[in-house]
Amino acid sequence: MESVDVLVVGAGPAGSTAAFELARRGHSVRMLEEHPEVGEPVQCAGLVSHRVFDLGGDPSVVRRPVRGATVFGPSMNSVRFAADAPRAFVIDRAALDRRLAERAVGAGATLATGEKFDGLEGARNGSVTARVVSSDGRRSEVSARLVVGADGVASAVARAFRLRRPVEILPAVEAEFPESPGDADQVEVFLGRRISPGLFGWWIPDGSGGARVGVAITPGPETARSFLDRLRAALERRWGKRLKEPSRFLVSGIPIGRVPRCAGDRVLLVGDAAAQVKPLSGGGIFTGMRCAQFLAETADGALRANDLSAGRLGAYDVAWRSELEAEFDRALYLRRILLKMRDPDLDRLVAALANAELQGAIVAFGDIDFPSHVARQLLLRSPSLVRFFPMALGALWGSAPATVPSLEPGPRRQTT
Repeated sequence: MESVDVLVVGAGPAGSTAAFELARRGHSVRMLEEHPEVGEPVQCAGLVSHRVFDLGGDPSVVRRPVRGATVFGPSMNSVRFAADAPRAFVIDRAALDRRLAERAVGAGATLATGEKFDGLEGARNGSVTARVVSSDGRRSEVSARLVVGADGVASAVARAFRLRRPVEILPAVEAEFPESPGDADQVEVFLGRRISPGLFGWWIPDGSGGARVGVAITPGPETARSFLDRLRAALERRWGKRLKEPSRFLVSGIPIGRVPRCAGDRVLLVGDAAAQVKPLSGGGIFTGMRCAQFLAETADGALRANDLSAGRLGAYDVAWRSELEAEFDRALYLRRILLKMRDPDLDRLVAALANAELQGAIVAFGDIDFPSHVARQLLLRSPSLVRFFPMALGALWGSAPATVPSLEPGPRRQTT
């Protein structure tokens, strides 16, 4: 039976970042990826900020920078925001996953694809024994002092260690169209219950003349696929032409909410397994990678002290929450309010954002990783926006920090 310091379950961005950070600190690390190839199937739309590259993502995976967004209300009224410089980057998500896994292997971690965590056999001699099942049915065991659950929204590690995860899971589906009209410098966001009750719909240029079109919704009697079909029909009416059939569909679940504990005896959760996902967008690449850095700092100290208790590992929860939890809480609060808004209210909100001063503030302060920062700026410039929300919202944004956390220890990497 193989014995390692750390078993990382899942080779997505969060898992591979955790594996890299722990391997480069001298710990023996084994990564398990249940799929035959890292990065496949693709799990998200692949729109990220520069911070993903500051955290170690390879800029070569960028397919196209985008400089703004157009937001559509339920009646298809819209407001457009455009900046002079790139504000986000469309990436090859599968390539990003592969590069991050390769970086971890380069630091000394081992990677096994087509192998799935299948529960715990027990604990002995200061380690836990994990059952592993390969894609061809072979069974094996791995002894690890620490298990890192980076295995996504349906985390088997969280279940095995009985870490409660009372989060909302939003069904999401995305279609990749090989050809699609639209402004290749912009992403498009679609609000309203008819298109995407629960979150929003999106159109994202893919950098090669096509687009990624998707929706995420609150679970209900209608499937996410039916709402995607509705969004596609709306786009075709707007452009006056039919879209070619998608080259593939991507189906996933987005965890929204708070996990009470991401640490237990000999276990840590990170990324989607820990619901470390931005509540207003469902994006989790940056947040998962950032939390993986906090995880590695805590785990490194615990491994060296040979104290893998929940008490010692709980420092991880304290660390990542100190930087991100306030933003998550504000975003969750805003999301709850938006969910209560009727479609006519959303149309009026989109119309209000067309104010030239507010458009300028959104362009100046917009940040896909810290959206509450721009919300605060909008309320400071136009207190009348509070009419769309309960009065308590003004106080909430009023307590928000004036600047977002600085996450860059050195000069920003160039991604041209």
